[in-house]
Amino acid sequence: MSKLGDLGARLYRGEVGYDFVGKRFLWYGVSILITITAIVALAVQGLNMGIEFKGGAVFTTPKTAVSVADVTEDAKKASGHEAIVQELGTGGMRIQISGLNTDDAAGVKKQLATDLKVDANQINADLVGPSWGEQIANKAWTGLGIFMVLVVLYLAIAFEWRMAVAALVALIHDLTITVGVYALVGFEVTPGTVIGLLTILGYSLYDTVVVFDGLKEGSKDITKQTRYTFSEIANRSINGTLVRSINTTVVALLPVGALLFIGGGFLGAGMLNDISLSLFVGLAAGAYSSIFIATPLVVDLKEREPAMKALRKRVLAKRAAAAAKGESQDDAQEAQDTPQVVAQGQGQGRRRR
Repeated sequence: MSKLGDLGARLYRGEVGYDFVGKRFLWYGVSILITITAIVALAVQGLNMGIEFKGGAVFTTPKTAVSVADVTEDAKKASGHEAIVQELGTGGMRIQISGLNTDDAAGVKKQLATDLKVDANQINADLVGPSWGEQIANKAWTGLGIFMVLVVLYLAIAFEWRMAVAALVALIHDLTITVGVYALVGFEVTPGTVIGLLTILGYSLYDTVVVFDGLKEGSKDITKQTRYTFSEIANRSINGTLVRSINTTVVALLPVGALLFIGGGFLGAGMLNDISLSLFVGLAAGAYSSIFIATPLVVDLKEREPAMKALRKRVLAKRAAAAAKGESQDDAQEAQDTPQVVAQGQGQGRRRR
């Protein structure tokens, strides 16, 4: 067995572990700080909305020897607006300029043909109205709202309402951080970005539901024992699925990271950035929130129940009594379990006779 596999098995059995729940207020503080930074970035810098949301024109040129930097400068002079230029695999250029109407686009097309020394008829010009992007955004918001409602209902039925609330908070946390990163780095927001944002919601929920499932199983008949409190069982659930969460997140991040850093950065395929950045940040934020936010929030909500408060008192009282006798918790538990085991064996013997 590999070292990582051995660690996962030991975490699952509870032989080792990190106190995620006990240090939850530290992680709450980190998340609040990151969220505030994202909100400030959105308020100060705003999002760099793509042409689909602002309207404008996209020019596609034939193969040219002019550099991207020169084309960008020429397009800016011809239109009076900032231009985004991407080199195509054919050797041509894709020039995106926001805020152009039909008349302006015709003049810009002629000027670009002159600057690039190509025939104007060989330059393809497509006008994009802002209403199309607005429709995409409105439908995305509608889909997001329906998704959130369905998620809350499902988790409330399959688990309980506290887990549904915690999962919803984690989703909002992940979306806020992802959108804030877009504001910080200035990447363009396109319909591909919207698709990426909706996609990460499923990934974000995956790890959360896995931990919740382990917590549901581990806390079954929890009030009938006096060995662990609810928060301790929750912490064991997180540790038990920790290696699985790390493995699935890393495997998912590798191809997305290749798109973002190699395809979009090193190879210059900037069109990949809009969706790959949202996926990369969202996957990482989702893995973080499922471990450090969602389950600790469930603990905070659950520990308010009278039954859980009473359980905590019994567990602590038993530990204090064991400590006074010089016994360990395991010794005290074994002593408690022995009469039950003997009684069960005697009962089975009588039934056999």
